[in-house]
Amino acid sequence: MRRWNGWGDESTSMAMPDSAEKFLQQELGNTKVLSDISLTEVLTKVPNTRLTSQQLAKFTWLTDDKEQRVRHAKGQSLPDWLAMRSGNIEVFPDAVAFPENRYDIQDLLQWSKQENIELIPYGGGTSVAGHINPLKSSRSIVTVDMSRLNQLLHLDKQSQLATFGAGTPGPMVEAQLRAQGYTLGHFPQSFELSTIGGWVASRSSGQQSLRYGRIEQLFAGGIMETYHGALDLPTFPASAAGPDFREIVLGSEGRFGIISEVKVRVSKLAEQEQFKVIFFPTWQQATQFCQDIAQQRIPLSMLRVSNAQETQTQLKLAGHENAIKWLERYLSLRGAKQQKCMLTLGITGSKVQISAIKKQFKPLLKKYQGVSTGGTLGKRWNENRFKFPYLREALWEKGVVVDTLETATDWHNVDKLMAKVENSLATTLPNSEKVHVFTHLSHVYGQGCSLYTTYLFVNGDDYQQTLSKWKMLKHTASQTIVDNGGTISHQHGVGKDHAPYLAVEKGEQGMQLLANLCQHFDQQQLLNPNTLISTNAQVGEQQEMQ
Repeated sequence: MRRWNGWGDESTSMAMPDSAEKFLQQELGNTKVLSDISLTEVLTKVPNTRLTSQQLAKFTWLTDDKEQRVRHAKGQSLPDWLAMRSGNIEVFPDAVAFPENRYDIQDLLQWSKQENIELIPYGGGTSVAGHINPLKSSRSIVTVDMSRLNQLLHLDKQSQLATFGAGTPGPMVEAQLRAQGYTLGHFPQSFELSTIGGWVASRSSGQQSLRYGRIEQLFAGGIMETYHGALDLPTFPASAAGPDFREIVLGSEGRFGIISEVKVRVSKLAEQEQFKVIFFPTWQQATQFCQDIAQQRIPLSMLRVSNAQETQTQLKLAGHENAIKWLERYLSLRGAKQQKCMLTLGITGSKVQISAIKKQFKPLLKKYQGVSTGGTLGKRWNENRFKFPYLREALWEKGVVVDTLETATDWHNVDKLMAKVENSLATTLPNSEKVHVFTHLSHVYGQGCSLYTTYLFVNGDDYQQTLSKWKMLKHTASQTIVDNGGTISHQHGVGKDHAPYLAVEKGEQGMQLLANLCQHFDQQQLLNPNTLISTNAQVGEQQEMQ
């Protein structure tokens, strides 16, 4: 059963070893555990729907069930987490729709236009940027749950193209492809719950994008249902016939229409896949190794390197104190000491390919003094790669709040931007309150890389004070990113939380173009309003945080 107020399945959790608790107390000081509200209590707060009985009877797959409205009220951002845990959920959708095919979506769109009802597309509910949250409105709001459009509709093995219903979650995408010997190879951290349509709508990036590509490389075409009819994107291997309309759908975040079908470029399953953990003496050596790998086009499937602070934190949170001590002694003897950085890499392909790839990067390992640890740590990472979101639950039970933010920048700016973002988070809270901050580089390109920063802090005296802390941290770090050569989002999308910072990246003409597209596709502004582009009220609210 999926948690109603947190991440993932109720039966899955991550244990927090005693050594980890001691480390967190040392880094953050005393913590405070806040009490959670029960689902039963929250249900008493859900107002009656504003839809009429006649409107509700329009579709058999439309419901005003209060529990469904609770479960579709928020995503997975930290403010969403605090709202669900406290019960301070200001706005609920008036109903939840569960369309079963693209024709249901077409009917829903025409109905919403006739009845002046807002629609919010909902994939896996994994948004960490406020994409799916209803805002106060004089109009009724319906959340459109895409979970019943979850099938592999067609597989063209000759062209290696697969067509999926947009609501297909990651595990079902892979299971249906693997049954026929194929893979999409798109594995974001949210893989367990997020959907293929959501990946397209938010421009997602998977952990092994170095081999398979980001979603924009995998997205070959599909269908977006709009108020003007279907925007049908044919699949071509390449085209010079004017602008590529796939780019209108990619990153559209539900503002222009509802994606119903997604056509993607798939690959045959590889013979082998290996993950290895390597330690480098310093961050500079580790990142130079990554830069060389990317610019020499050595075909690894994944590169991820943690800075010294994240490396230390991961080793402390892992438990197994004796094993970690022996590991650190070994690394120290090999020259990887206090400033050591942990790198995880993936190698995917045939036996011959894997052998050739290893020969290509071994000279770089020697050049930058990398210390290999064999295959055990890599196997453990692979086994637990989608469990890390459960860490928020474990930390919460100890009175610690965790959140993340990410960006991407060119290689020459990586160290400067990382330092400024980490410093902004470490020094923003009043009274010199401690914030534990660390970063990893998770996706590499010839031009640059992404930076994924995690920060931990202790709860306030109550939920409102905790939320106020987050607002200060989030705003300061976001402003630092856009003011210093970083994109406001490398993989999480814009949503509502990042919208106030988008203009720095897009410019005045770019923002006007986005506004014009919204107006073209949705004159009544019924589709996911205030996502991607802020209203003046939202901009003002963000400015008040400064």
